[in-house]
Amino acid sequence: MNEATRIRSATTAELGASSEEFQNLHEFVRKARANLNQNAWDYIVGAAETETTMRRNRMALDEIAFRPRVLRNVAKVDASVERFGRKLRLPVVLAPVGALEIFDPTGSAASVARAAGTFGAGHMLSSVSEPGLEKVAEAAPDALRMYQLYVRGDDAFVEDCVSRAVSNGYSAFCLTVDTAHYSRRERDIAKRYVRASRLRATGGDFQKGLEWRTVKLIKDKFKIPLVIKGVATAEDAQIAVDHGVEWIYVSNHGGRQLDHGRGSMHVLPEIVAAVGGRAKIMIDGSFCRGTDIVKAIVMGADLVGIGRLQCWALAAGGEAGVLRMLELLEDEVIRCLGLLGVKNFAELDNSYLHAAAPTHLPHVFSAFPLLEIDPYRY
Repeated sequence: MNEATRIRSATTAELGASSEEFQNLHEFVRKARANLNQNAWDYIVGAAETETTMRRNRMALDEIAFRPRVLRNVAKVDASVERFGRKLRLPVVLAPVGALEIFDPTGSAASVARAAGTFGAGHMLSSVSEPGLEKVAEAAPDALRMYQLYVRGDDAFVEDCVSRAVSNGYSAFCLTVDTAHYSRRERDIAKRYVRASRLRATGGDFQKGLEWRTVKLIKDKFKIPLVIKGVATAEDAQIAVDHGVEWIYVSNHGGRQLDHGRGSMHVLPEIVAAVGGRAKIMIDGSFCRGTDIVKAIVMGADLVGIGRLQCWALAAGGEAGVLRMLELLEDEVIRCLGLLGVKNFAELDNSYLHAAAPTHLPHVFSAFPLLEIDPYRY
């Protein structure tokens, strides 16, 4: 038994009943629907206005087919990568989600960080998720942790947040830059529902006024790797790397900000070309299957963010549910790599991909055809 198999077996054994309850990824969605109230459910499955950007995220993934090779001896397949100077079992980061506590009131972001650390994946903490920067660090001291900030104050506020992240052992600091204005989430508006965290939010004008000068401020004063999240054009990727940004995070906020945007995988090629190897690349946007992760890595991403699937797993089974979700993703990735005829990600290149027409209309659950949940009801 190799080391990766030994770790997987131990983790499954620790989960006990969770490994029996969840055998397919779509089962997390079904259980989450049963556990969540309508407001929490709509918050995670919904997007901005017509929800076009969200559907394009999924369509961009579905428009890519594989070109597998055979007779390649794939008896041993390794899905691990090295990022931030450490080995990860998958090239995955659990993406920052605001108000994560509504999916698991007993643990919230701390539960997700612990699960990521136990499994061997990355975790990015949202500045608007409980229990906050210090307590999450205490809960998962050995995990690969990154901190994401919505700017709610002046330069001193930003500097304080970066300093606290450094002091608490976070491996990277992230600025989200696609939320200058909060979008119209029509599922919530139709119910006249406003989350408590939105009612408490202050300082939004600072995010509206955010400019490249803040990026320069952080780079000039701190050594921690900087991530810019919400980049959607080659032009902005170029400016970011010219400022010394180490990680470009391709994201459209899961389709929850600008409506009628492009799918993340449609954006990725121009970002890869613009960066030209001068920075690493993260990406998110409807990634919820092992094949999705493989496609992104082949096309030039270094880490893949998991957002909605993380929330469904947390709502379905708490910390153990997130851990089990990562195990199932790993199983899908390993099978995909083996069936492509490669033993690891390093053996892949663009020759393994081919443009193809999607086989069905995309929506928030379209990666899970066995689900019987209407995506358009709220």
